[in-house]
This record gives sequence, C-alpha cells and structure tokens, in this order.
Amino acid sequence: MKSPVQPSPLDQLPVTLLGGGALAPGALERALARAPRLVAVDSGADRALARGLMPDLVIGDFDSISVSAQRAIAPERQRRRTGQDDTDFDKALTEITAPFMLAVGFTGARLDHTLAGVSTLLRNPAARLIVDSGDDLCFLCPPALRLALPPGTRVSLYPMRPMRCKSTGLRWPTDALWFDPFAMIGTSNESAAAEVTLAPERPAMLALLPSTMLDSVLAGLTAAPVWQDAGARR
Repeated sequence: MKSPVQPSPLDQLPVTLLGGGALAPGALERALARAPRLVAVDSGADRALARGLMPDLVIGDFDSISVSAQRAIAPERQRRRTGQDDTDFDKALTEITAPFMLAVGFTGARLDHTLAGVSTLLRNPAARLIVDSGDDLCFLCPPALRLALPPGTRVSLYPMRPMRCKSTGLRWPTDALWFDPFAMIGTSNESAAAEVTLAPERPAMLALLPSTMLDSVLAGLTAAPVWQDAGARR
C-alpha cells in the first residue's frame, strides 16, 4: 500500500515538472519563473543537476535516473514508485498538490513519450496542467475557459473523442461543428477578438497555443472550473 503524502506548505506553490525528454531553449527557465517548486520525474533529476538545480522532489520508478543523481539528492527528496501500468508522469501527478503545474521535457525526444504525455493530460482532467514543448503549450480544456489573447493568435483545438465545443471570439466559430479525431479537428484556428471563450462538452478537447501566450493561458486556467465528473462524461 502506498504511504500517504503528508501535507506541506509547498503544496500551495505551483510546480514545474521536469522530465527527461527534449528540452527547448528557454522552456525550463520560463516555467520556473512562474512555478518555482521543481519536481524532477525520473531522469529529469539528472537534467536538473546538470543545470545546477536541486529538485524539491524526484518521483518515478527510477529506471532511468543515474546512480550519481540518486547519491546527490537527499533520500527524503526521493519518492520511488514502482508499477508498469502508468508512466512516471502519471506517478508524479498522484504525488503532487499544486495550484497549477508546468511540464517541460515530456515531448520531442520520442514520439511514443510525447503521446504518453497527451494520455496523461486526459487521465488527469481535474489537474491544471500545461505541457510546454517549447513552441507550443498543450493542455486539456476545462469546462469553461476565458482567454485574453491578441487578435490573430493561433488557437488549435484537437478532440480526443467525438464531441461539441462552444466558443466565442474565434475566426472560425465552432458551435455548429461535431468534432471527431477521425474527421473534424480544429487545428490552426485563431483569435478574432480580445477574448476567446471555449466550452467543451466533455474532458477530451486539447487546446494548443503558442508558448508566448503562457501568462494568458495560466490566467485563464487558474480562473476556470475543473472537471468534477470526468468519468461520467467520458
């Protein structure tokens, strides 16, 4: 049985999750400027130490973290979680309580790892979690979202299940569309007004915006409601 995680004042701080995947220039610094609590996911610990950063926690099955990194990090900062039914990314989310999380180093190096990260977003619909690939921000759209965006900002919508998604402020309205990953998707839409609203009917719509819009996305997500009955809506 997994031991319970004791509450900590750190739980009130936003979290940067650092994985072992490709890391775009500036992505980690951008995340830490907004989410100062650093949690390394398995081999992300090696990457943190190589940059002179000591993680607050290291979480994972420890199959890719180096022995030298394990020795350099205090045992009380290490949380080894075994099991093959979920990824290290999933394991980290079960251990963390935070207002929001910014995940870097989870895309790019291997396509299967990138797709696994997308699955993690879908499996954790109540988490305010943004995956930063360097060029793009990817997150699961909450039930109601307001984004302050400069007109002409790219807003891509990618459905993971058949569904509808109401919207305002987009160049190409979506209310009448039946989204389906096998048919109708919504890539390369864009904002046509200073505010865009999105209201998907279920927790299965990925939103992708330029990384330059991080502060706008964070403001929108932290003010948005979270999915409460995700299981019933799937």
